[in-house]
Amino acid sequence: QVQLVESGGGLVQAGGSLRLSCAASGSIVSINHMGWYRQAPGKQREFVAVISSGGSPNYADSVKGRFTISRDNAKNTVYLEMNSLKPEDTAVYYCNGLVDGIRGPRNYWGQGTQVTVSS
Repeated sequence: QVQLVESGGGLVQAGGSLRLSCAASGSIVSINHMGWYRQAPGKQREFVAVISSGGSPNYADSVKGRFTISRDNAKNTVYLEMNSLKPEDTAVYYCNGLVDGIRGPRNYWGQGTQVTVSS
């Protein structure tokens, strides 16, 4: 069994910063890409950022230049540094990872962490 656990969400004023973390644990053989998605109230879940196993990042246009994704392969952890936050960044942020475990490669999701940006 593999689990992804997010942490680091909270309430911040517009223009502020937050750092999200997502740690993968369990019967892990290797981890391919890891990423972040978000879902605002009444909206569909949307892509935020992804990082490959080799460390190459990709971002949604809405967060380019403000968010930075990184990973620590030794800790099976992915991070999302969020700067210059805007009220429209308010959402539940979900960690996602393609993890190769004892049952083969599967896509896993974390439980989500709330980010609220006040104006």
